[in-house]
Amino acid sequence: MRSLAAAAVFAAALAGTGCVTAPADGSPRVQTTGDANRENLKGAVRAPLRDLNLLRTKIPVVLLEAMADPYARPPRRVTCVELVALVQPLNDALGADLDTPSTDEDDLLLKGRESAYGAVAGVTTDAIPFRGWVRKLSGAERHDRLVQAAISAGAVRRAYLKGLGEARGCPPPATPSHELAGSEVITQEFRPRYPTRPPPPGPGKPAETPKASPRR
Repeated sequence: MRSLAAAAVFAAALAGTGCVTAPADGSPRVQTTGDANRENLKGAVRAPLRDLNLLRTKIPVVLLEAMADPYARPPRRVTCVELVALVQPLNDALGADLDTPSTDEDDLLLKGRESAYGAVAGVTTDAIPFRGWVRKLSGAERHDRLVQAAISAGAVRRAYLKGLGEARGCPPPATPSHELAGSEVITQEFRPRYPTRPPPPGPGKPAETPKASPRR
């Protein structure tokens, strides 16, 4: 209980004193706590500072505006150039949209690097006693929810603007790229990983009959 009380007092004292940070490459892209922890080795080592709310993700203004009204109407006679100017900051803040195909090789390299940094971040955050309570009392958990809400609002805003752009015949990025048109749809059928039935007999071989269980 003493450890819990000490952690609570420490976290409460640190609440509201956090510094706002941006990605290490200087881009305006918003980061969740998990993204920041897996960005690089420095980000992984500084993971406990995010739990203590000493470091907080900077939310771009364009996402804060989207949170206020994701369906805010642009001017009635908005041009394609103006729509591009509205969509591009959202692309910068959110990253590539779902209509942009990714390279499998790049995905594997990125996931491998993120897994390694994530493991380091896990070791460093384990040093905080009662981490869940610390995150709540320090305000880190509340800020993470704000970041997620901003990302969701920005994604809705971008989709809305791109829909307007397609209705006006605008080129990308003010309209969906449709590069994924015709992609295979994932089915929800369950298929066992390993065969559950014996393979069919080959040519000229009689089918095997299952052996009867011995009488008891």
